[in-house]
Amino acid sequence: MSDTADRIDTVEMPREGLAVVQASDISSERLELSADVVIIGSGAGGAVSAYELARRGLDVLVLEAGPYVPSKDFTEDFTESLETLYEDHGGQANTDGDLLVLQGRCVGGSTVVNGCVSFRTPDFIFEEWHRDYGLTDFTPESMAPYFERVERNLSIQENRPHEIARHSMVLSEGARKLGWSVKPFKRNIRECALTGHCLSGCKTERKQSMLVTYLPWAAAHGARIHSDTRVDKVLTENGRAVGVEGRVVDRTGRHVADIRVTAPRVIMAAGAVQTPVILQRSGLGNDQVGRNFACHPSFYVGARYPQPIHPWRGAMLGVYVDEFMHPDKGGFVLEVGGLGIAELCMINEPGTGKPFVEYMQNAPHMAGIVTLIHDHNVGEIRWQGDHKAIHYQLSDKDFPSMMASLKAAVRMHLAAGAEEVFLPSSEALSVTREADIDRQVDKLVNKPQHLRMVSYHPQGSCRMGTDPAHSACDPQGRLRGVEGVYVADASLLPSSLIVNPQVTVYALANYVADRVT
Repeated sequence: MSDTADRIDTVEMPREGLAVVQASDISSERLELSADVVIIGSGAGGAVSAYELARRGLDVLVLEAGPYVPSKDFTEDFTESLETLYEDHGGQANTDGDLLVLQGRCVGGSTVVNGCVSFRTPDFIFEEWHRDYGLTDFTPESMAPYFERVERNLSIQENRPHEIARHSMVLSEGARKLGWSVKPFKRNIRECALTGHCLSGCKTERKQSMLVTYLPWAAAHGARIHSDTRVDKVLTENGRAVGVEGRVVDRTGRHVADIRVTAPRVIMAAGAVQTPVILQRSGLGNDQVGRNFACHPSFYVGARYPQPIHPWRGAMLGVYVDEFMHPDKGGFVLEVGGLGIAELCMINEPGTGKPFVEYMQNAPHMAGIVTLIHDHNVGEIRWQGDHKAIHYQLSDKDFPSMMASLKAAVRMHLAAGAEEVFLPSSEALSVTREADIDRQVDKLVNKPQHLRMVSYHPQGSCRMGTDPAHSACDPQGRLRGVEGVYVADASLLPSSLIVNPQVTVYALANYVADRVT
């Protein structure tokens, strides 16, 4: 870390919102800009990089493809938020169409629309990186200063008793009856307002997303931020980065201007789907760019309880079960999460007509569990000439973990007193008693369009490592084959984390920024 790493800067915040150049501010058909560093993306990796480099005195320019939506304009309507704050309006999916890949696409990126869950990288993941990818510099001890720094800056702390909502209290009791380890989450939030609208952006600005922390801090050190700006290519000359080019496109899709930025350093922080796509369009990097994509394929396992739960009330995420986290114990995590009406329609087959009405009438009695597995980087991101493609199928190697996580979630619901647990499949399946868990879950097979999966954590498509034959970036985050291009987002992760990755990405981005020369 830099020698000023422990200093907490005092910055002057704008009177209202964040100073962002938007499409509506541009009157010319072509923009020509220059900077010491141009950063593509304003989420976890881009914002931390911007701040750390700007405070060193570098002239930093951040380009964000999505719009700038100030907190006061968040609607707390999830269906509307999908349209305005998410990649592909919430419809980004794999080529088979059975895995929804949710990513933020706005100033602040996914940090604006995530659930605030804050884990450090598990120790066994560092051991895996050391053993399989030669990353000996990454250990719990060496990364501790980075974790401590972001945890302090983002007010990360464990949920207090009043932040454990009813859905989490009920399911905690189920886990305890089973003798499983259950713990409160740590979250990056200050004095949670308990509205449960994390996925639609925090209107009260209590969530310490990049929109209200690192980006304003970077701007206070002179960083410039442009929204509505889609980078098409990274430009190079004689094997070295010289800038980027792209387009400014407004919210209606209208092409407002072309943009070209001259800069000797380019930091890729557009996320694990967009970063490899931009590099492929640019013809940069080795054949590992886009490969080794992982995504924590998840189920949302909902259940109906005899008593009202009101899953949309209180803090969205309260507790998690880490009993099975280590790969030797199953390799999955169970997270108790609230949900709203829109999510209720997405998690299983609610039927149509009268069955749908009956299902929705039970909404106040529902609660849910999210499963996360440690998948094995079997996916690939490709630019197909005019569109991106996310090639990801749940592997036969990972299918047993998915089923084990599902059975555990069902068991936890039933132990907590649920009357009926709905299975996340394309056919209407449910479980009402423990004796039926294996028989019902074993009906599920690993074939396209059969399971309802969601990914909240795309990662690993430009992974770092010491072997050029199996990594796109070196251990410093430098893209192989070209000078001056760095990767500082979840693309870098050599293997899936099994836990929510935002803190790891913050720490890695700080680590990479410290090594930008």
